Amino acid sequence: MSTADSTTLRPKGRELAKIALVTLGVVYGDIGTSPLYALRECFHGSEAVGVSHDNVLGALSLIFWSLMIVISVKYMVFVLRADNDGEGGILALMALLGPDATAATSRRRSAFYVMIGLFGAALLYGDGMITPAISVLSAIEGLEVATSTFTPYVEIITIVVLIGLFSLQKHGTAKIGAFFGPIMVIWFATLAVLGIVAIAHHPSVLAAVSPHYAVMFFLHNGLQGYLVMGAVFLVVTGGEALYADMGHLGPYPIRLDWVCFVLPSLLLNYFGQGAYLIAHPEAHVNTFYALVPGWGLYPMVVLATAATVIASQAVISGVFSLTMQAVQLGYLPRMQIDHTSAHHYGQIYIAPMNWLLMVATIGLVLGFKRSTDLAAAYGVAVTITMIITTVLFHALARNSWKWPLVPTWMLTCLFLTVDISFFGANIVKVLDGGWFPLLVAGLLFTIATTWKRGRAIAGRRIRENLTPLNAFLDNIKKYPPTRVRGTAVFLTGNPDLVPLAMIHNLKHNQVLHDKVILLTVNTAEQAYVRRKKRLEMEDLGNSIFKVAGTYGFMEDPDVPKLLEMCAEQGVKIEPMQVTYFLGRESYLATKRPGMAIWRERLFAILARNAMPANAFFHIPPNRVIEVGTQIEL
Repeated sequence: MSTADSTTLRPKGRELAKIALVTLGVVYGDIGTSPLYALRECFHGSEAVGVSHDNVLGALSLIFWSLMIVISVKYMVFVLRADNDGEGGILALMALLGPDATAATSRRRSAFYVMIGLFGAALLYGDGMITPAISVLSAIEGLEVATSTFTPYVEIITIVVLIGLFSLQKHGTAKIGAFFGPIMVIWFATLAVLGIVAIAHHPSVLAAVSPHYAVMFFLHNGLQGYLVMGAVFLVVTGGEALYADMGHLGPYPIRLDWVCFVLPSLLLNYFGQGAYLIAHPEAHVNTFYALVPGWGLYPMVVLATAATVIASQAVISGVFSLTMQAVQLGYLPRMQIDHTSAHHYGQIYIAPMNWLLMVATIGLVLGFKRSTDLAAAYGVAVTITMIITTVLFHALARNSWKWPLVPTWMLTCLFLTVDISFFGANIVKVLDGGWFPLLVAGLLFTIATTWKRGRAIAGRRIRENLTPLNAFLDNIKKYPPTRVRGTAVFLTGNPDLVPLAMIHNLKHNQVLHDKVILLTVNTAEQAYVRRKKRLEMEDLGNSIFKVAGTYGFMEDPDVPKLLEMCAEQGVKIEPMQVTYFLGRESYLATKRPGMAIWRERLFAILARNAMPANAFFHIPPNRVIEVGTQIEL
């Protein structure tokens, strides 16, 4: 069974310890803060069951086996193998499958994978909005355990913390990232200690490791017991986040942290909460903080707030990475992407997404008011994403890795059984808040597919008016135009056709520059492209060159630096003698075959608000000439 990570070099010694510490802060914030609300929702949520000895052991058994099957087996053992040049996440998984044009059935299957992969990615945006709201709100609600004085101010304090969190994003996590790991070490150690103390008073709670109690829980509670699975699911919601944040850390440190530290700490705390609940059934209102002694309550609220901020940071960074991948793969319009660290490429900031997330997150706090109510909105999106991840992983294992049919199907059926069970328990929450992530996903999926489809239609419309490159080259050989000093660079999406900007320049100015570069920038279906594969050049004669630059979907295209590489192939380009000719298209919605009118209008709006090409490709604006064209869609 050869897989993507089978040849990954494993760090050792101090390097491994350092990476493992960073991994705690970057990857495990989301799943690590679930103890704040997960077990509580089993006995205090909208579909809660009564607090009893058997129900507590049954819920703990479900939590234990969910963590073991979903996180320990599905993600740690299998899904983390599916890395695209070290990058994880559902778009990276989708890109690994790649287009297969060998048969019509393969093309249809590839289109299906793309569609469900896009929808799964869109669902993660809803997760990125809900996670900061529910995590920070759960932490701040701990103040109510100490005194009811804080009850009117919980929402206000939560919103202040969220505004501070999103306002700091533009500075990046490079400077404060070093503190994330140590804080999470303290957090997980505290979870473990609190759990051990409670278990020591009622060690019999450890019997819940047996699946017998999970089975009896369903038999005794029937449908109500099944619906509690929606609350149990909250313990594994960080699975997709840790897969999406795998980039630059590698799977080994993630697995090491999970087995040696994170999983034991989580289980000890969940079992500790269960032990306390058996002795104190009234504590179901806020089980987590009930474990904390009175003198430690306020410090615990501070630590929990810090942990939830880190959890939110990880999810926000994941949304930024997801957005960058979508832009590079052509599913979202160009956006300004700022790199906030000179040493860690993955640390980026995207202003439009940051402020959109902030407004949505604050709106969720104001709309739902309590973390218990937000929990109803939390599970639906992630369960669907997990199902999609299982389907895509199965396709990758069978089609690309050539795993045996029967074992692969058995594994997939196991994962799908668990995923679909969680989905069924969560789908009943749609009217109680689950509609929100579905609405967000629907809107983003519509935008992504409209942008991709619109670009394809616009490309066809443009090609209808373009001249084949070979015919153009033959023509200038017969009728040589006047040449002027300098280098002209024409960006083109199709290297076999003459760019409109070039045709207009020759038509109106009746000149060509001494050197002409026909430049195409491509995005590969892999995260990074090696330097030696970055540039391809072809001499077309008459000092006209066809240049193709290829970047990974996690890389920033930089045209001036790309042109510097031309010297390695014998064509030296002086930066101060380069003029860039770019097309500026405006789109008109028409009744021509293509898309529905409303989608064409949406595409036109997106195109008008997209980041200018010169800024996206890092082209100096004072060396750009834009040629405008109207295109009927």
